Amino acid sequence: MTEQKAEGLTYAQSGVNIDAGNAMVDAIKPLVRSTRRPGADAEIGGFGGLFDLKAAGFNDPILVAANDGVGTKLKIAIDTGIHDTVGVDLVAMCVNDLVVQGAEPLLFLDYYATGKLDPAAAVEIVRGIAQGCRDAGCALIGGETAEMPGLYADGDYDLAGFAVGAAERGQLLPHDDVRPGDVLLGLPSSGVHSNGFSLVRRLVANLGLDWSAPAPFAPEKSLGAALLTPTRIYVKPLLAAIRKTGAIKALAHITGGGFPDNIPRVLPEGCGVALNLDAIDPHPVFRWMAEAGNIAESEMLRTFNCGVGMVAVVAADKVEAVRTALLGEGEKAVVLGELTAWSGDGERVATRGRLFR
Repeated sequence: MTEQKAEGLTYAQSGVNIDAGNAMVDAIKPLVRSTRRPGADAEIGGFGGLFDLKAAGFNDPILVAANDGVGTKLKIAIDTGIHDTVGVDLVAMCVNDLVVQGAEPLLFLDYYATGKLDPAAAVEIVRGIAQGCRDAGCALIGGETAEMPGLYADGDYDLAGFAVGAAERGQLLPHDDVRPGDVLLGLPSSGVHSNGFSLVRRLVANLGLDWSAPAPFAPEKSLGAALLTPTRIYVKPLLAAIRKTGAIKALAHITGGGFPDNIPRVLPEGCGVALNLDAIDPHPVFRWMAEAGNIAESEMLRTFNCGVGMVAVVAADKVEAVRTALLGEGEKAVVLGELTAWSGDGERVATRGRLFR
């Protein structure tokens, strides 16, 4: 009698579905094509993505690269099943870090890792990434989908993004003439953006709130949907103002670390900041968090953007020219304060006024 051999193992039986991955790639190709721009045809499927700097109009470019993720904001997307906004966040966190150096975002690649591929959720994520790329004017030229059973819990996923931009030699920011007396302009945020969500989630858990409940700060939306409002992408208005006025000396993206940690990153030695909190119009979500969580003003300022997602440094006599250029692009910039001489003693970012009045 012949002994019958056990059926051989397959990759699919171990939890990885190659066919599902291939089907997802086919489904996202139209989304990827929608991000075409000069220099990239935005086709995927090869082993690498190509970009032609000459076709993009650059003569003597310096390349600028940035990468980032979305952080624990992803847990809200996973818990609510709302997956079409975090892709915008992913792009925003990368391209906003490019434009603060004066660079035009050119190309983007994503990394999507999960325990078991959910093709429908994956397509929604890429839909958001494509939207973010269109908003930033860059091409989605490739990415990676990794299905890793046993490493991620069912339904969980993580995202990482990689962006490359360019600026002509000599046009990078910050400029070397940033000095005391320069003025700070602030551009409004859309909400929490993509930093501080471990604190946000702890607060929601402490209050016993459900993601499907009306948001206390925006009752027309569910709490989950309101908190998933994507990070604003500042690329196009800032590039337009930079090119039109030539007067923006430096830019600071207000992310983790808030005002005290991010503004000094673009300042030379000997420069401090006098920040007028009365000039900030906090998004309602921040007032709610501060009150509901009894969060100190100093903690809010170092954890969240508090309503200002981007800060520009401008010479005092160029403020109105820059504000006018930004207004022409739909951005209403407010004067937040000024740069001061700083000897190294005391807080480098000093505040006056109150955030919540």
